[in-house]
Amino acid sequence: MFTVQLQSGRRPSVALDGLNLGAVLKDVASGALQLPDFQREWKWDDERIRALIATVTLEYPLGVVMALQTGGTAQFKPRTLSGAESAEGTTPDLLLLDGQQRMTSLYQSLYRDQPVETVDARGKDLKRWYYIDIAKAIGAPADRDDAVVSVPEDRILRSDFARKVVLDLSTVEKECATGFFPLHIVFDMQRVTQWLQEFVKADGANWETWSTFQEQVLNHVTQFQVPMIKLPASTTMDAVCAVFERVNTGGVSLNVFELLTATYAGNQEHVAERGDYYRLPVEWEQIKKDLTSSYPVFGRMEAGVEDGLSSSDFLQAVALVRTWEEKQAGQRSAVSCKRRDLLRLPLTDFRRLAPRVAEAFKWVGAFLEQQCIVRTADLPYRTQLVPLAAVRAILGEELDTPGSDERIAQWYWCGVLGEMYGGSTESRFTRDVEQLIGWLRGEEGTFPDTIAEAAFLDDRLDSLTTRNSAAYKGIYALLVKQGAVDWYFIEAPLTAGRLIEYNVDIRQIFPKGWIAKNASAQSAKANSIVNKTPLSFRASRSLVGSPALYLKSLTLESGMRPEWFDDVLATHLIDPSALHEADFERFYQNRALQLLDLVRSAMGKRTVFRDTAGW
Repeated sequence: MFTVQLQSGRRPSVALDGLNLGAVLKDVASGALQLPDFQREWKWDDERIRALIATVTLEYPLGVVMALQTGGTAQFKPRTLSGAESAEGTTPDLLLLDGQQRMTSLYQSLYRDQPVETVDARGKDLKRWYYIDIAKAIGAPADRDDAVVSVPEDRILRSDFARKVVLDLSTVEKECATGFFPLHIVFDMQRVTQWLQEFVKADGANWETWSTFQEQVLNHVTQFQVPMIKLPASTTMDAVCAVFERVNTGGVSLNVFELLTATYAGNQEHVAERGDYYRLPVEWEQIKKDLTSSYPVFGRMEAGVEDGLSSSDFLQAVALVRTWEEKQAGQRSAVSCKRRDLLRLPLTDFRRLAPRVAEAFKWVGAFLEQQCIVRTADLPYRTQLVPLAAVRAILGEELDTPGSDERIAQWYWCGVLGEMYGGSTESRFTRDVEQLIGWLRGEEGTFPDTIAEAAFLDDRLDSLTTRNSAAYKGIYALLVKQGAVDWYFIEAPLTAGRLIEYNVDIRQIFPKGWIAKNASAQSAKANSIVNKTPLSFRASRSLVGSPALYLKSLTLESGMRPEWFDDVLATHLIDPSALHEADFERFYQNRALQLLDLVRSAMGKRTVFRDTAGW
């Protein structure tokens, strides 16, 4: 018995029918059986198609396929199976959820009068006709795989770099002479009869061979039963998606964006209103293009529309705003952006809220720029932008006050430096939205958990060594924000714009080579953020050997008096004398204390010292 467990605990009623293969393929051709648009295209290779055909000719079990009844109105935008494009525009009776590759392969090889579009073992595109060797087919069943063959589009099989003809099936006469039956006519009784006449004409003894072939092979194909589970049209979209992902033999999970794309495209109210279906990918691409053109921190379009800020991030922000509105209206008890909330996001609400959320993300981009975070690679947490955009979309201009700016910045840096967004985020999203809004509005008893729970251990600096850590990127941005001046372009402090212009990155202050020769015992700390600072590529070219030596070179290049250049070094929270004396230990201890003060200032709370565990 087949059942599908839904989140609600209920099981939908399903029907399991055995359908004639010819009838199923006829439905494919007519458009009565189509695919939901979220199904990905996937082409079976030639070897698998031949094995599938052999399975059918032996009348071995094919495996259950699954379809959703539409009730005359598809909740997803449908599309025809590959090869049945002439049926586009037809309203399907069934949408195929599981069995796309099997049905497409059988339709193209056994029903359509065109070569099959497939691939070889290396993935190279092929166009092949499928035949069955009658003599081999009526032999032992174990030889059936070898009996099914495919030939190129011109129906001539060659070897020796196409110089030698192995099998020529380019005419009916040649097919009959060699005894290779063309499988694409198997369900066309008139053509089968005509082919039989030619087969017998080639050799009268073929009558007996044909009789055996028909009984042992052709009848198996024409009478083959396809077991099909039919889900009723009333099945919810959540259940459809759950079923698809649990039983689909392709093993490829769907993302919410793909599912909503198909759902919105199938929205008949929008079609009636606008005269065309809603194209979610087009809308998202325009939103993303607009965001990235203003704020590169959201990604690079040349790297793909999902680079940086993703469609899922955007949909989650929309869902947070929508569920906030529903909670205020007493329609639900909590704000949420779980997968089911996204799947239940109506097109009307998406169209209404998407512009507000897009504008909110622009505000987020400007906020990040103020924090000196302007490139995707420098963004500590992409996920933290989701609740921030939702809060902006809900509160709007209420956030445009100095007090709100300070609170938002404190919440943001506690999230980054406390590394609060490194694990599961959905529950934090919802808490942050509700708590931030209450706190920003001055409501009694509201304070964000992200601030309350955030902690930065003093020795965490030692282990911040790569960009994999949000806190590592955060300290880098804070050094720029607090006024660091480049060591080559010394005319003014670094800014968000100059980070890109000067090709600024995190550079090592005491070089690796110097550490290896002079302070190998400190090699672990040498990779810490304490020994790194934001500098231009041009300045980094001078960081060779002892700091005591390279500082002289940099000072000369700057044209400054040495004491003035020391002031430049100090903007990076560095004790200049420790560098001049190449005293790594003193440099490290002094800078670590200054960086801890920087972290404490950004978080608005004391860091945790392991010795005292005090606040």
